[in-house]
Amino acid sequence: MDGGASDLHHIRPWRRIERRKSRKIRVGTVEVGGDAPIAVQSMTNTVTADAAATIAQIRQLEEAGADIVRVSCPDEDSTAAFATIAREAKVPLVADIHFHYRRAIEAAAAGAACLRINPGNIGKADRVRDVIQAAKDHGCSIRIGVNAGSLESHLLEKYGEPCPEAMVESALYHAALLEEHDFREYKISVKASDVFLTAAAYHALAEATDAPLHLGVTEAGALRAGTVKSSIAMGSLLWAGIGDTIRVSLAADPVEEIKVGNDLLKSLGLRQRGVTIIACPSCARQGFNVIATVDEIEKRIAHIAEPITLSIIGCVVNGPGEALMTDLGFTGGGKGAGMVYVAGKQDHKVDNEAMIDHIVDLVEDRARTLREARETAKG
Repeated sequence: MDGGASDLHHIRPWRRIERRKSRKIRVGTVEVGGDAPIAVQSMTNTVTADAAATIAQIRQLEEAGADIVRVSCPDEDSTAAFATIAREAKVPLVADIHFHYRRAIEAAAAGAACLRINPGNIGKADRVRDVIQAAKDHGCSIRIGVNAGSLESHLLEKYGEPCPEAMVESALYHAALLEEHDFREYKISVKASDVFLTAAAYHALAEATDAPLHLGVTEAGALRAGTVKSSIAMGSLLWAGIGDTIRVSLAADPVEEIKVGNDLLKSLGLRQRGVTIIACPSCARQGFNVIATVDEIEKRIAHIAEPITLSIIGCVVNGPGEALMTDLGFTGGGKGAGMVYVAGKQDHKVDNEAMIDHIVDLVEDRARTLREARETAKG
């Protein structure tokens, strides 16, 4: 089962996305920008001072596939706990700082890989200088986070309302503050809750700077609506080659943000992590209960990180064609059985009753083969 039908996807010229050329920075062990893979991140919603609860949630995010996790640091108790949290985390942590410059300095010393700040909110020039020096001393990068809902008053007076021009002007002003102190290890975000404003601001910013960009639609909404809104805005930007890290901001379990973010990147062929399931919506032709089957299989293979494609199709109308393009596939047939496809070819039949266990076993075997091949390649 080496190779696979899904490998064909990556050589189609109409599937290629030419990413915007940005400079590369580091967020701890994760490279951001340049030719680095697009990173997926989320944010904890536990009380940061409760180190045990925050570590437990970070662990869940790591298992779901998070590359970076952001942790809020609004007070001294939070930054005091941050050192313990950072030691336990397997992924780099971003300390979320809004106003008090001392929290940024404390978080940098406590092990933050990145500081999310708005330099304009930090205060006097000497405070900005101190935060930058702390970032330099402790190897932190910085994210300049501009939001349409919290733009500076003078920009709102100048433009009359939040708009792409105001957001980009704010971002570039803050970037200039960092560069005045010879600091270029920064990325920028210009988020809004409106899809059109978000997309327009990022397009304009992408033309104005070579800094890596963190994408997001802020306060996108609940799981379903927020997923749709984020997918429209970020999907269009990623398709245009814009974006180096992403966060899907949902009023839901943060683990769902990671799942949606990884699915978004998989749909565009920008990253391959875990099993991609191609499944029909089901109809009267189905030879088995497609919806229940896919739901069960998805739960049982959620832990797999290896890139595998799997088609689950209810009948032979589209099943064989879809199976040609996937590593593994199952197409429903008659008399309580269906056809299993391996690397795009018919391989054997299996009864519907045994089908879920059988497919899960095949996926596990495929993942094991890929892991062993990767380890062998490493020597």
